[in-house]
Amino acid sequence: MSKYPKPLMLATWSFSARGCQAAWPGLESGGGSLDAVCTVAREAESNPQVDSVGFGGMPDAAGNMSLDASVMLAPDRCGSVCAVTRHLHVADLARLVMERTSHVMLAGEGADSFADALGMPHAELLSPDARAAWKRWRSGEAQVRPNDPGIDSGKIFSSSPIGELHFPHDTVCALAVDTQGVMAGACSTSGLPFKLVGRVGDSPIPGHGLYVDPEGGGAIATGNGELIMGVCGSFLAVECMRRGATPLEAVQEVIERIHRRYKTLPHHQVGMIALSPNGSWSAGALRPGFAVTIADTTGIRSVAPEWVLQHDVEGKQGGIV
Repeated sequence: MSKYPKPLMLATWSFSARGCQAAWPGLESGGGSLDAVCTVAREAESNPQVDSVGFGGMPDAAGNMSLDASVMLAPDRCGSVCAVTRHLHVADLARLVMERTSHVMLAGEGADSFADALGMPHAELLSPDARAAWKRWRSGEAQVRPNDPGIDSGKIFSSSPIGELHFPHDTVCALAVDTQGVMAGACSTSGLPFKLVGRVGDSPIPGHGLYVDPEGGGAIATGNGELIMGVCGSFLAVECMRRGATPLEAVQEVIERIHRRYKTLPHHQVGMIALSPNGSWSAGALRPGFAVTIADTTGIRSVAPEWVLQHDVEGKQGGIV
């Protein structure tokens, strides 16, 4: 495979910048793309300020944490885990499923037991802030209907000059291309806050929150998982590029299809990034508030997406305060 002259990383949300900063030196100096995207996921999983991934994420309706993740390089090289309850770095665990087994996905106790067998350490998954937020939700203090944990609610833990709004369904996803031209992706999440026990969203399912195929490109998605799952969002974007669409056209096709097929509500959001095999990329969103972190030879920065479907609709959310 010929040398790719310009390594590149793309990730969802500005909070992924810390992971990109950690991963970029290795990627720029010739390291592998899979190592890079797993580093981005690992940084978010460890960050208590990220309330939708890993240690900072919100628990389910019973107050218990469960984590989901996937990694992918190609249709025949992917791995995922879901409903993990004892191990924090679930993107790394998904990678081990890909590299050490003939399976694609391990779930629940089976995934945790597999991690135990490989010596991955147990970790506390529920942060004090997340536990306190769950107690407020359970008591009715937070403005979320107790019988409908699918209604997104949470704090906006940061904002930025580009108008980014962090909803509590904001998965960390990353795509990277290394100096050898190998594309890889990773996705990690704690899922919807106060979700029904057992709920699994788009993040660990190949073709939903993440899809990579060297022949067509890669795509990552964040937002309300059920919306993305219904159209196989990332797979659809890659298939569009395989058939000749630009990354922007691919993103538009996915988000417009979601908008046609669902009755989207004010708190619904979908953000997507698509990367073609030649290194061109684009990003779009259902409504304002999404941001993309870019790491390349010119630096690391966060920008608004190229295209937004509903410019006149503000994202809204209830209050975990």
